[in-house]
Amino acid sequence: MPDGYTRLQPRLFENEENAAEAACTDLIAVAMSGGVDSSTVAALLKRDGYNIAGLTMQLWNQRRLPEVATEAATGRCCSLDDVYDARRVAEHVGMPYYVVNLERQFEKDVVEPFVGEYLAGRTPVPCTLCNTFIKFDRFLELADSVGARSIATGHYARITRHPETGRYEMRTAVDASKDQTYFLWGLTQEQLSRTLFPLGEMTKPEVRALAAEFNLPVAKKPESYEICFVPNGDYAAFMDAYLRDKGMEPAATEGAIVDAEGRELGRHAGAHHFTVGQRRGLGIAAREPLYVIATDSGSQTVTVGSNDDLLRSGLIARDIRWLSWSGLSAPVRVRVRIRNRHIPAWATVYPLTDTSVEARFDEPQRAVTPGQAAVFYSGDLVVAGGWIE
Repeated sequence: MPDGYTRLQPRLFENEENAAEAACTDLIAVAMSGGVDSSTVAALLKRDGYNIAGLTMQLWNQRRLPEVATEAATGRCCSLDDVYDARRVAEHVGMPYYVVNLERQFEKDVVEPFVGEYLAGRTPVPCTLCNTFIKFDRFLELADSVGARSIATGHYARITRHPETGRYEMRTAVDASKDQTYFLWGLTQEQLSRTLFPLGEMTKPEVRALAAEFNLPVAKKPESYEICFVPNGDYAAFMDAYLRDKGMEPAATEGAIVDAEGRELGRHAGAHHFTVGQRRGLGIAAREPLYVIATDSGSQTVTVGSNDDLLRSGLIARDIRWLSWSGLSAPVRVRVRIRNRHIPAWATVYPLTDTSVEARFDEPQRAVTPGQAAVFYSGDLVVAGGWIE
């Protein structure tokens, strides 16, 4: 931690003399997902004497689309089993617990944009939309409704405050393998000022060990990886089922699969079935591996090429949200992450407008995908994020 900085987690209060008294009175709303991380957060805060309440957001009816539903929701967050687990943890920890139905808001702010982006030929990041518009925006409103001054979540990230400007900053987690800042760049200063990330300084094995120490009923629960509303990761099947459910049968989407020179190599049932960088499921035979290098929703054309054809020297990001910096007035050297598991690449970033930038990579990067997020880092500082055009 840089000298002079205030670390805001896992302790909530900057004034240590008032912390004990405040801990007994000020309510913290803990976002309970039913997983080991949020459950450990609740147990930690309760152990340290904080006044807490657990809130679970019911976001999606897993049985709504029976044609794509699976027998169990293992591997996905926000299932009915997760709600049950969160309630068990709340009883074990000894705190008030509430379940709030936010399915309508989730569909409007996450599911509909997800489908719309895919149909427009882009590859969305629903977890970022969920964090920005549901898990922090709506959740803070819920916290207000129960009288909580702050919220705590199980995300792996850190928040500090600049000693001179007073600006709240986001930093990567100590456990790089669990860092979730790629999905958190949409948070505002107000949201950062009221948020605790108690696990940001911990590793996943340490969290597991604490969960076992607290004897939590979810201590050995496996990780959640899949998107909660997309069974088995089959985005195309989900979108087709969702559109039928909404009475919005998609228009004819059949089109051509072409090479970089425009020669037709095959046909497909819809460009929304493909994403940049995809190799499998193309439905065509070739001597060498082929990858999707572009999709055009207007003409329903899918262009394929070699791995080298996926390399890009730069990108333009729009709808930039500045986290740790207030903005950019001149070119700057930062590292850019273009996917969650992507190793951030060095680039020079140039301001275009207040809400858009151009990044030019030192070395070309593979599969720069429209609709995905670009997140900018300076050391462990999360500078900003935006959507790739």
